[in-house]
Amino acid sequence: MSKLTHLDESGSARMVDVGEKLITERLAVASGFVSMSADALSMVLEASNKKGDVLAIARVAGIQAAKQCSNLIPLCHPLMLDSAKVNLELGTDGIKIEAICKISGRTGVEMEALTAVSVAALTIYDMCKAADKAMIIRDIQLERKVGGRGGEYQKDQGL
Repeated sequence: MSKLTHLDESGSARMVDVGEKLITERLAVASGFVSMSADALSMVLEASNKKGDVLAIARVAGIQAAKQCSNLIPLCHPLMLDSAKVNLELGTDGIKIEAICKISGRTGVEMEALTAVSVAALTIYDMCKAADKAMIIRDIQLERKVGGRGGEYQKDQGL
């Protein structure tokens, strides 16, 4: 059975010591979806939002969030990301968000990718809430992880 790495022997919270780990190439891909009404989606497509370009601002917000992850999640290590990318894809009922983070380091970037997706989704909600307060942010998940002692993970293939 796996044990929680952020707890010490007495059960107190701690930041994991990664000092002895090897520096390796690591990658994480996360995704999520914002469901919205046809009116809200039309506003995004036509770039008619008074607050600005929804997709451009959500993309930048996601990238900024990946860079700030350790300030938001208490036990995350501050990381010097090599790359953070946010892709947005418009569908018939909303916007799919994908974040890809890369690093050469001692710890993974799953939380950075998940945080990027989460903040991009919240930004879309914020910018479109005047048109649709019933939007749903859903399915935020890790799709893929490469590197480190834990090996590779692909969502559909399990561990």
